[in-house]
Parts: sequence; C-alpha cells; structure tokens
Amino acid sequence: MRRFSSAVVGVCFAALVTAQSPALIAYYAGDGSNLDEHRIEQLTHLIWCFGHVRNDSMEIAPSQEPIIERMVGFKLRNPGLKVLISLGGWGGCPTCSEVFGREEGRRKFSASVLHLMDRLNVDGIDLDWEYPAVQGPPGHRFAPEDQRNFTLLVQELRRVLGPGREISFAVGGTDDCILKGFEWDSIMPLIDRMHIMSYDLVHGYSSRTGHHTPLYSCGHQALSADHAVRLLDSLQVPRRKVVIGAAFYARLWKDVPAVDNGLFQPGAFSHTIPWGASDTTLTKAKGWSMFRDKEAWAAYAYNAELKQFATFDDAASIAAKANDVRHEGLGGIMFWQLIDDKARNGLLEVMYKALRAP
Repeated sequence: MRRFSSAVVGVCFAALVTAQSPALIAYYAGDGSNLDEHRIEQLTHLIWCFGHVRNDSMEIAPSQEPIIERMVGFKLRNPGLKVLISLGGWGGCPTCSEVFGREEGRRKFSASVLHLMDRLNVDGIDLDWEYPAVQGPPGHRFAPEDQRNFTLLVQELRRVLGPGREISFAVGGTDDCILKGFEWDSIMPLIDRMHIMSYDLVHGYSSRTGHHTPLYSCGHQALSADHAVRLLDSLQVPRRKVVIGAAFYARLWKDVPAVDNGLFQPGAFSHTIPWGASDTTLTKAKGWSMFRDKEAWAAYAYNAELKQFATFDDAASIAAKANDVRHEGLGGIMFWQLIDDKARNGLLEVMYKALRAP
C-alpha cells in the first residue's frame, strides 16, 4: 500500500476541496426497518451509528452490516449520496483515550477502518469520541494528551485512507469541548467536515430548564449553534468545513414551576421523545402550550397541569438553522437522528427546502 506523508496528504486533500452546496447529513441508529420510508434522496450524507473499539480495532456487529449494505444501496436512487460509518457515540468510547494514546493502537485502528470501508463499500468514517480531553460519560477516561492524540489519529487515518475517503468528526457544543479537545490548525486540513453537536446544550444533568438546541444565544443561555460557530471563527476554523446540528427529538423536564412558562426554571430531567411522536404527545388537548424564544430562535412548550417543560427543534427553528447555514457560508447541517423524524412532511423536508431555496 502506498504511504502518504502528512504534508503530501494535506496538499492533495486541499486540492480536492471546492465550493459545494451545503451538506445535509443524517445520523441513523435504527434497526433498518423504516429506512425505505424516508426521503433519502434529500440527503448528501447518511451516517450509520455506531461502531466501537475492541482489541484496538473498529468493530461492527455482524447484525448491523445488512443495515449498512442497505444504506449503500440507496445510491441507486441518490447517486450523490455518501455513506459513512461512525465510531463511538455517547457511552460508546470508553477505551478511546487509552487506545488512541498509543501509536500501535492508532495504526491498528486505522487499518481496521480501511478494511471495513473496503468490505462494506462505504465512503468514510465519522469520529464521535465523546470527548477528547473533556469529561464524557461517568467513568470514561479522559486526559489533556487526548488533544494531541486525536491529531495523531486523524493523521494516521488520512495516511491510511488516502485523500479519496471522507473523514468527519463530531464536537460537543460547549466551550470546553471546542477549546480543550482539538488542535484545530493541524486537523482541519486533513478532514472533510466537523459536526457541532449543538443539541443537548441543556442536558440531563442540569437542574434547570433551558433550550437544548438553540440557534442563537440569549440572556440566560450563552451556548448555541451560533456561539459555537463564532468561537470556531476565533480559532480560524474554515467555515466551509463547519456543520451545525439540529435535534429531531425533544427533551422533557418534570416538577417545573409555572413561572415564565417553565423556561429557565428549576426542575428534573425526565425523558426524550422523537419529533415524529410530537403530534400525539405535545398537544393542546393534553395540556401543552407552545412558545418561541425569539432571541434564541428556539421552540419550547409547557404543561401547567403536569408541571412539565419541553425543549425542541420545530419546523420554524429548523428552517432558520438551514437559512443560517446558507447565509453564513457554513459547510452544512446535520441532525440526530433520521429514525426520529416523520417519514413524510417531517423536519427533513423542511430542512431540505430551506437549504436548497433559490
């Protein structure tokens, strides 16, 4: 196999980057049963989730391979579609810090990724290590040297995969994740895109409600998709490779007092619901009232009888995010996840129309 130096790879890869329409990227972690129902032709990228690290290699359960094969088969109806396999996810990278901290671990992992790509005929890998150098799930190792080791991992992956395969990675939407986890000037020339997880910004560990996926910051909440983009601007990360995130699910809190319709109030996280189920759950008939924070451009709902609060993306906030991608010159928009959408007349269609509007 031909070997590429980091410098040569960087030059070759940079030459491939041209002005393109913004990417529209779906993550998918379902069992494959409902894939045919969705409008795959509206996507530029479909990312299967998740593989894990075992014995220094990326491993995909045999039961998942037919789902990936079906994804690849969608190229018959969407010839421009790119199919990627993703590593990790929340709770899925307990050994990443240790494995990627060793040269042999990075080499073996990268070789296994190439083997999987060749065997499954996929177009790239998405790294969803949560998180380099920052606390992720309880008990998962993290260390300051993760930042450098992530760079070395990307360099090894690009060397092994060559310039033709895609490499993207997911980034937590907090300042700590962005500032502590990555050597931006070293990795950006070698990757296709970075995906800001601009959701779960008010998560299950919080004792107060808020917007979990706002487009803009507001007086009570600094974290937002726009905030992350501005921070990346200050780090000179090229906007054409920056992808913001949308959430196709709502997060619900309980025991929330009826003050300001539950927004920025004390409470306890309860559960999530998919957007596709919102028509039968977050309804007026069941006591829910809908609201919009016009500063954050974020939707939320409150049920005074149940003292429950919900925070989510809706059609208006999705369209606003897609329009922001276009007008701010960003690389695209991604969402978690396809299985949570309606098969027809869902958020994907809203996103597609707004992103491709003349």
